[in-house]
This record gives sequence, structure tokens and C-alpha cells, in this order.
Amino acid sequence: MTDAEISALRQNCHTTLPGHRAVTPAETFARMAAWSEEHQVQHDTYGEGELVQSFESKIAALLGMEAGLFCITGTLTQVTALRLACEERGSPLVALHASSHILVHEKSNYQLLDHFKAVQVGNPYRPWTLKDLQAQPEKIAAAQYELPMREIGGQLPDWEELNAIKAHCRQQDIHLHMDGARLWEAAAGYGRSLAEVSAGFDTVYVSFYKGIAGLGGAMLLGSADFIARARVWMHRQGGSVFRRSPYVVAAAMQFDQRLAALPACYARTLWLFDELRAYPEFNTNPAAPQCNMLHLYLATDRDTAIAIRNRIAQEHGIWLFNNAVHTALPGQCMFEWYIGDNLLAIPDEKLRQALQLLAQALKKDPH
Repeated sequence: MTDAEISALRQNCHTTLPGHRAVTPAETFARMAAWSEEHQVQHDTYGEGELVQSFESKIAALLGMEAGLFCITGTLTQVTALRLACEERGSPLVALHASSHILVHEKSNYQLLDHFKAVQVGNPYRPWTLKDLQAQPEKIAAAQYELPMREIGGQLPDWEELNAIKAHCRQQDIHLHMDGARLWEAAAGYGRSLAEVSAGFDTVYVSFYKGIAGLGGAMLLGSADFIARARVWMHRQGGSVFRRSPYVVAAAMQFDQRLAALPACYARTLWLFDELRAYPEFNTNPAAPQCNMLHLYLATDRDTAIAIRNRIAQEHGIWLFNNAVHTALPGQCMFEWYIGDNLLAIPDEKLRQALQLLAQALKKDPH
């Protein structure tokens, strides 16, 4: 099937499991217009204006940080923060987990643009630990921690372990940076406030188009001095766009609502894990829920899994997952479930039906 045919097939389904409810551009723009009128929003000019500054202050206060800078992309935001941390400490070395977004999805930007040099830390399939960092013999300028770690199923480090890492980095003058693209989900998983999770990090990056479901945009948070220097580097790299107001409005108009829903999303994830235990056809990563996402492993190849997904969508109007990928083992694949609006709204029996359809299909055509 072509991408257009797959998109049409998904749109024709009456039940979709992963992610948030699909919203049309017309609906999004109408909500943005109404919210802007209600709050008398004025456009910013290159990020200067009441709308942008108030939103930056709001997020900084929630995270317990001095200042925030609204940025266009996380890809631009994170390497800039880590570059500045390296310059401060006179070492080009940054400790990254093998699953870091910088290593996996950013086309070697840190290397080709001479931002810093990467040193991999920890086991690729587990959150990295204090011992992993201490095992590095070189002078590390900075370390990045993703909370939660999306590429390994949304795993989180143990809370005490995370605090030990924070203390060590502070003692050794290692700049600790959080990839907080899903910080909102991590806080719900830990049952802690955003400020508690962020405490001890020198800088934090957050996203506004994933769990918050905005149009795009990110924010870098840290000390006022650090953010002032980051602002200059964002401009140098083409990140200072003329109007940021559309992205800020799209995030700000639903931020509180999205944040308030995350504990319910996590509770729904706990329920889902209990249901999945009844199916030997499925394996989850992690073994127990740590936030409102997971990877589901199937004993079949990727192409067969996608064919099963499409057939169930055509015959039953249920969209099971967005994509499946190969794993290290032959005859096995996995897909990601983010538990958002859709799974919150689906009745229990409808979700059980979806699981049963997938399990039955795997029994009939395992590969």
C-alpha cells in the first residue's frame, strides 16, 4: 500500500489505539483563533512579546528554572545547550546513551557541525547508571539523560539512581542536561512534580508537539546567563524566526489540560499492562509500566505485522498501531504505543476486542 492509501485506511477507522485524537487543521486553527481573541494575543517579533515571554516564564517556574527560551526544534535546542556546556568546561566530550535522539535521529549534526564529541555511556537496552558514568576515564564536560527513554520503551531510571547521578555531576562539575521531550510523561510516571524531576539538571529541553500535541516548538530552560548565551547561538543557527506566536498559542491553549490528563493516561497504562498479561503472544518493554508508553513485541516479522494491522483496519475499523520495526531477533518485530486521548476514550471491551483480534491473527499467521 502507498502512504496515501495507508493514511486513508487509518482515517476510515472508527477506533484508533495509539496517541491523541486526530484534529483537522481547520479545527486547530479555529481553536487558536478563539483562544487568541479571548486572551487578546499580539504577535511577537523575533520572540519578543508578552505571549512568548509569559509562556517562557510559566514553563520555567513549573520546572524550577531561572529562565526559558522558546525554540523552533529540539534538534537545534539540545546540541546548542551541550555545545555551550563543553565551551564552559574546556572539554569537547559529552556522555550520551546509545539510544539518544542526537545519535539516532539527528544525522550526525553534533559531529558535522563541530558542536562536540560524543562518548557512549551505559547499556544500549537499559537506562544508564552512576557506575556507567564513573567508568568513563576521560574528562566529561556534559552528560545527557532522556526522561523517559523513548527508544527503549519509555524506561525511567530508578529515582534514587537518578538523584545519585545528579549529585555526582554537581560534585564533578559535569553539566547535566535533560532531554525532556517527554518530561511531562516522566513526572506522571514518577508521581513527582516537574520541579522535583528537573531539580539537579543544569539545563532541560522540553517539547510542545508530542504529549502536549501542539504544532511544534520546544523550550530550553536553565540559568538566566546560560539562556542568554543560548539565545545568541539560536540566532546564529537560523533559529530566530520572525513569528513564534502560532507555535506558542497552539501549545499554551491546551498545555494545562494536557498536563492534567497525564496521570489518567498513566493509570490507563497500568490497566493495559494487566490486560496484556493474559496474552502469551505479546511481550512488553518495559516489563512493568514506567510512564504512559510501551513497546509491544510480536513473534512475527515486520511485514506480516503491518499486513495484519491493515487487514484488521479494513475488516473491523480498528487501527492498532502506526508502524512496526525490525528487532535484533529474526521473526520478531515491535511497535510503540503511546497512551493518550485515544486509549483513554476507548471502552474497555473495545480495547479487549482489539487485543483479541491481534492475538488471533498472530496465531493464524505467525510469520
